[in-house]
Amino acid sequence: MALGVAVLAFFSGMLGFGVALAAVPFLSLFLDNLVHQVQPSSIALGGATALFAALGFGRSGYVDWRLGWRLAVVAGLVSPVGVWLAQRTNPTLLWTLYFISVSYLLYRMVHPRYVQPSVQAVAPAKALLLVVPIAVYSTMLGVGVGFLLVPTLIMLGMEPKRAAGTNALAVVAQSLTAFLYHAPTAQIDRGMLAITALGGVVGSYFGARFTSKQLGGAQVRWVFALMMGAMMLYRAVLLFR
Repeated sequence: MALGVAVLAFFSGMLGFGVALAAVPFLSLFLDNLVHQVQPSSIALGGATALFAALGFGRSGYVDWRLGWRLAVVAGLVSPVGVWLAQRTNPTLLWTLYFISVSYLLYRMVHPRYVQPSVQAVAPAKALLLVVPIAVYSTMLGVGVGFLLVPTLIMLGMEPKRAAGTNALAVVAQSLTAFLYHAPTAQIDRGMLAITALGGVVGSYFGARFTSKQLGGAQVRWVFALMMGAMMLYRAVLLFR
């Protein structure tokens, strides 16, 4: 599990996500309860890995710290609403929403119609307004805001690598408050969580550094699409077979 999380964290760190989005289907291969085992574990891993991804992007200057901290505060404040909804929603519906959301965003990330050639300043008010439903919805699915916030920031005009780095700050705050809300009912193996977190933070830091130094904006889009498409397909086969 630790090795698997480390590999997933490397690719997630390339996008500033934190590993939660990819960890949900991966951890569900080993843990039975989606809401009380998989989600709190993935959220904890997501926060830890996002922190190191932010450090990796920050070293290369790809974090808008002013906007990032504001997004973090808003995401952290509203994420408990998503946990509350998750604990009262049928797991089958949660998985269905997960697959629909990821499919739609994969399409938006790679379709030429939505790829903006120019980069402009992001309006903070619009980004802060949009992060509210994004944080609630993503927390309900047990994942970080990144899979929605990164493409949203890109579509608002932010350069892809800066969007990935800035988003990582929001994921850290969202994960912290969501995990605290999950904690009273969470069923977590602390030893497993500690070992997987260690592999995850190493993978996420070097993933962020790799993107900062080696990849262009278009390549970041395609890494996201390929990674999530493969993981989603694999989980769908296991879930619906």
